[in-house]
Amino acid sequence: MDMTVSEEDLARQAAKGDAAAFALLIERVYDRVYAFAFRATGRQADAEDLAQDICAALPDKLLSFQGKSKLSTWLYTLTLNAARDRFRRQSTYAKATHGWGEWELDRRAAQAEQHERLGWLRLAMDTLTPPELRETVLLMLEGLSHAEIAQVLQVPQGTVSWRISEAKKKLKAMKRDEE
Repeated sequence: MDMTVSEEDLARQAAKGDAAAFALLIERVYDRVYAFAFRATGRQADAEDLAQDICAALPDKLLSFQGKSKLSTWLYTLTLNAARDRFRRQSTYAKATHGWGEWELDRRAAQAEQHERLGWLRLAMDTLTPPELRETVLLMLEGLSHAEIAQVLQVPQGTVSWRISEAKKKLKAMKRDEE
């Protein structure tokens, strides 16, 4: 294709589906789009992404090019709008994820600590004797009241209170011995 054909004419031909005109147009404008994207974003990776996105969308975008201004002016507008959109998305993402890393680390630490405590409690419960103490504590850990535990175990409520007290003493002693 003739190098004397204007970019505006190439854009009109490309908008009509001329693949050779589109290829030549991209060849002529890509470096300018990339350079402007780089100046607009300040980062090479963002500029590369932006230039590629613009070039990929260009076939559809060319349909709206009316030729009232130079193609380069229209491309600068397109690039600037794309850069603004990118900044908005990044800003929204940054706001949405702010503190997420610390929250996730805290959550994992709490989870590990709880797992460790539950592991100790599970081990302690396995060694808690007599079995009646263990059963009483298990029901208490399920959130049952003393009256409900008494009903399940078919013992007086005072017995439940005594068993829980005894279990606490034994568990504290196990913990103290462990430390």
